[in-house]
Amino acid sequence: MPRRQITDAHHHFWDVDHGYAYPWLQDRGGGEGMLGDLAPIAVSYGPADYLADAAGYDAVKSVHIEAVPLAPLAETDWLNGLGHSLPSAIVAQVRLDDPGVEAALAAQAGRPRVRGIRHIVNWHADPRYSFTPADLLQSTSWQAGYALLRRHDFSFDLQLYPGQMAAAFDLIRRHPETLAVINHAGMPVDRDEAGLHAWREGMRRLAGLDNVVAKISGLGMVEHDWSEASIRPFVLDTIAAFGTGRTMFGSNFPVDRLYSSFDTLYGAFERIVSDFSEAEQDRLFRTNAERWYRI
Repeated sequence: MPRRQITDAHHHFWDVDHGYAYPWLQDRGGGEGMLGDLAPIAVSYGPADYLADAAGYDAVKSVHIEAVPLAPLAETDWLNGLGHSLPSAIVAQVRLDDPGVEAALAAQAGRPRVRGIRHIVNWHADPRYSFTPADLLQSTSWQAGYALLRRHDFSFDLQLYPGQMAAAFDLIRRHPETLAVINHAGMPVDRDEAGLHAWREGMRRLAGLDNVVAKISGLGMVEHDWSEASIRPFVLDTIAAFGTGRTMFGSNFPVDRLYSSFDTLYGAFERIVSDFSEAEQDRLFRTNAERWYRI
């Protein structure tokens, strides 16, 4: 049986053998509250490692998402210098509230394969889950940086929590020319009734905006011992909200390698959407990522 062709909409590469580039990973402490023990992935990870993990699939193209580097432009240059067909597109980091945001965006725009920007905004009332010390979506300087994305035709990968979706909705609606890509199915970290309701309502409202698409990825970060049954409602509810034309699958490897193998993850995705038509499945696994990231 031929391997399914995929375009992985969300993965990372990094080099930790030639300097101090990723404090959250190399210190093995910055992410432990949310991600668990990082030691198994605190090693360099590149195209050959990724293709070995994904050997059960035909990974024809991929999208690299910034891995929170100390030097974002250096990360982009390293990726472009790998001399490999993967990644096919790069979502680079620019800190949108930085005084030098205009120059940083222009520099990234001049690099090959850069299609979009990510600056993680995850903020939660429980500090164990916060990636930032304050809610950047409430910052006027951050909002001003977001408004600059259109100059370079950049999309924006939006990694946030459900409690931030109302503010995100207002921001995205004010900038209809900028495509927003919801990361990790909106990260439904609060699993009580109120938390799940907030997630569903937030995703539904965001899906009502034409310039928003969603990625189903990273579910292991919020549920380390996930199962196919436990992620099924999040996968299907996301697709129900955004449709098969605005939803993509991503591995979030090697981060989600902490919680499962590539085959286990993508096998679960395949079984969950097995009742969809072949054309719909191909959109979810491959062509939507190629469309929205222009590769």
